Amino acid sequence: MDNSQTPARETTKPFFGGFRTFLRRTIFFGGVLIVNIAASLWLTDLFWLMGFQKAHYPLLVIFIILNGLLTLGSFHAIFGAIDMLLGRKQSVRISKLADGKTGPLEKRHAVVMPVYNEDSVKTCARIEAIYRSIEATGNLDSFDFFILSDTRDLNLWVMEETSWTNLCRQLGGFGRIYYRRRKTNENRKAGNIGDFVRTWGGNYESMLVLDADSLMDGADIVKMTRIMEAYPRLGILQTPPKLIRGSSVFTRLQQFAMRLYGPLFIRGLNFWQLMGGSYWGHNALIRVQPFSEFCELPALPGREPFGGRILSHDFVEAALMVSQGWEVWLAWDIEGTFEEAPPTLVDHLIRDRRWCQGNLQHMWLIFARKLPFSVRMHLFMGIMAYLGSPVWFLFLALGTWVAWDRARSDLSQLPFENYAARWFDINGVQQSLILTGVIFGLLFLPKILAVIGGLLTPSIRRSFGGGFRIIFGAIFETIVSMLLAPCIMVAHTLMVLSIIAGRAVGWGNQNRETDGTSWGDAFRFHAPQTILGIAWTGVAVTIGYTSKNPAGFVSKYAFVLWMTPILLGLLLAAPVSVWTSRTRYGKALLKHKLLATPEEISPPSVMTLADNATAAVDSALDASVEGRIGVVAAVVDPYVNGVHVSLLEHSELTAADEALAERCLSEGPGGLSKNELSELLYLAPAMLMMHRAVWLRSTEGIHSVWTQAVESYRRRLDHTPHAESN
Repeated sequence: MDNSQTPARETTKPFFGGFRTFLRRTIFFGGVLIVNIAASLWLTDLFWLMGFQKAHYPLLVIFIILNGLLTLGSFHAIFGAIDMLLGRKQSVRISKLADGKTGPLEKRHAVVMPVYNEDSVKTCARIEAIYRSIEATGNLDSFDFFILSDTRDLNLWVMEETSWTNLCRQLGGFGRIYYRRRKTNENRKAGNIGDFVRTWGGNYESMLVLDADSLMDGADIVKMTRIMEAYPRLGILQTPPKLIRGSSVFTRLQQFAMRLYGPLFIRGLNFWQLMGGSYWGHNALIRVQPFSEFCELPALPGREPFGGRILSHDFVEAALMVSQGWEVWLAWDIEGTFEEAPPTLVDHLIRDRRWCQGNLQHMWLIFARKLPFSVRMHLFMGIMAYLGSPVWFLFLALGTWVAWDRARSDLSQLPFENYAARWFDINGVQQSLILTGVIFGLLFLPKILAVIGGLLTPSIRRSFGGGFRIIFGAIFETIVSMLLAPCIMVAHTLMVLSIIAGRAVGWGNQNRETDGTSWGDAFRFHAPQTILGIAWTGVAVTIGYTSKNPAGFVSKYAFVLWMTPILLGLLLAAPVSVWTSRTRYGKALLKHKLLATPEEISPPSVMTLADNATAAVDSALDASVEGRIGVVAAVVDPYVNGVHVSLLEHSELTAADEALAERCLSEGPGGLSKNELSELLYLAPAMLMMHRAVWLRSTEGIHSVWTQAVESYRRRLDHTPHAESN
């Protein structure tokens, strides 16, 4: 690789000074620490008043962890709000390096989209929209596009080829839009990107890494490349993608919450991470040279799930980049960056299973030598995103144990004088209520700040459809999220336990569209939550029933009332999962602009381009026709066969290849194993031989799959306008 950037990086002044970075991080994390210590001492004092029992000690340790995480999250929103109040000029904004810059780009850049068993028409539509959007800026000549396929479904492979060919033909994109499929998908997405970097990366200054559901505005992409060209110290420029196209209630809730509350957290994150940011795996611009030099992922010691190949590669790649002195920034003010979300709670949790294993693997790295503070914090937050659930579960279980023990032991509050009573003249109940109030304040403060900001800012208020819709959406989202949270907590806990037990996750394709979760699937998938909810409710009611001290219904059953949000969430896991998965309810909400986002009320131009994109669709070259789908089309359809064969490497037809092709002709594609069929699809002479055979040989000895497909193609020809006119 070319090392010409290294001297430029070393002679370039840092965008943000080291002392000011230290000061910001000290203020932020110092504040988190102070609040957590104060809350923990307050609870310790309360336990002292109650009289310590065995369960209180682990309960206190867990509280310190959980309250620390809660405070950390809340502080992101608080500092984000402060950053917003100070104004755009006072905020640290790496993108200002591109302000006022025009003219052609100086270097070449790549747009890369890894795909794995995706709908090729839709992925090509996103490429088409990005292509046209960049073209509108007049900078298209500085970009090449790569569709990097790891697709294992053979029919989808052929469809990708036809969609790509149609796309290039109609956009004039041959020589600018490339398609490549790997024979083996070693190391999954990270390996896919790594293969691109090794093969073509040297031709480009940077690469914009997308997911199959990513969409980005061309002007913002050009802006990002200008920043990359202007600032040689920059290694990765991450954007905060917005969720779009949510049709079910579940996805609409997610995209509304991320759109309304997200900017606070993003600004708060940028407040302290600065040049030590993280990479989220997509919608980010990466400088190719340092990525190639330093971001080759090592295999972890041992076997999966904790060892082996690193699943969540993005955090680690950013860590390696930062540890080598390259800066990773979050471009919080890049607006035209979008992605889609899993459509249902079940799909969301299936995806989380993979992320959970990947993040827990980072425990190997968090204590590695020479890692900067910001990198360790990102790894820690990623780990606790999943490890937090079993900790919460343990906290609630220990709380139940304490309540059970107190009810059974018939003890009343012990007559100890504690610090809260001495200094503030309050009793134990008041002390408990104050602590509860602080915790709930930390929990809901981000939402409250976001709603207030939305209501007081006319442009934000209008973009969400008005003040009423912001308030309704926030209340609605909060209620449903409270119902979903216990279900997710138990699911994450089971994921962690399953990983600890040594059960590794595979690499499945992501479901991006569905018409809802069936009742059977919901009850089967959420059976652990439902059973646990019934058992836990029984225990909670029993605690109240056996409690002897409190008088009155509310006092007697205070514990079960306190646990009601958790228990309801568990008991209603399946119904809530089904209801939130239904697109008809989501569409009904959208019809009244409820849970609407600014992108739905006023769609950005690149979304409109993607909606109208049809370049990948052409009936003349189509491998998705019933009876001639994928592999069958690649053999029978002359055009599809021609495209497929033209993309293969040259080879000679051996006797073994011919025998395999003859078997496929006589037994049909179903008569071959997947590996055999895959190997056959790579043999250009065999594919041509099969194509000639199905058209020229008698039907005897040819499997009906081929003869019926040939007949289907003939009927198509008979119904073309040309044939009718003859």
